[in-house]
Amino acid sequence: MSLSNSLGLLGRKVGMMRLFTDDGDAVPVTVVDVSNNRVTQVKTQANDGYDALQVTFGSRRASRVTKPAAGHLAKAGVEAGEIIQEFRVASDVASQYQPGAVVAANAIFAAGQKVDVQGTSIGKGFAGTIKRHNFKSQRASHGNSRSHNVPGSISMAQDPGRVFPGKKMTGHMGDVTKTIQNLDIFRVDESRQLLMIRGAVPGAPGGFVTVRPAIKAKVNKGAN
Repeated sequence: MSLSNSLGLLGRKVGMMRLFTDDGDAVPVTVVDVSNNRVTQVKTQANDGYDALQVTFGSRRASRVTKPAAGHLAKAGVEAGEIIQEFRVASDVASQYQPGAVVAANAIFAAGQKVDVQGTSIGKGFAGTIKRHNFKSQRASHGNSRSHNVPGSISMAQDPGRVFPGKKMTGHMGDVTKTIQNLDIFRVDESRQLLMIRGAVPGAPGGFVTVRPAIKAKVNKGAN
């Protein structure tokens, strides 16, 4: 089975902390809460044309759920969650779960495993080219008049006479979907259903993230 068609987990970024190895080295980790991932639908090749597991995470008040979604969740006997996502899986994996089943963190992930983490990056508002694209500023003196932090020329004159799409300019920075690949799981807290992932993951504390087995997984060196 391709790793792109592997079951993952939805979670919430709790924050960052540091853990220590047996040798006393400090390791920065991001704590992700992946507790109570509930299966809301099992899709099969016969009924839906493909195999997949639909999973929800979190909790939402009944008044905040649309009637179609409420009926869909009631059919599975699942409490409404804040986010719902579908994972393509192999048929043998889909057959292991029933609607309403809870997917445990330790059933999918283990210490030392490589994972891809997807989330929404922190929004930085309207930013200039220096902050947004790492441009350097112009000369601070010697003939430069009020053009110290501007990007400079953005196009040619008569030919082609326009600015090409994708030109790096000022604009909205952040608040986009980003995926960080090949991060190491340093530890799995089975009792609290927490993943300790080495390094930083996209988004602010409290934001939703998706953790999947790494699609470009390299040789696994294991956790210290």
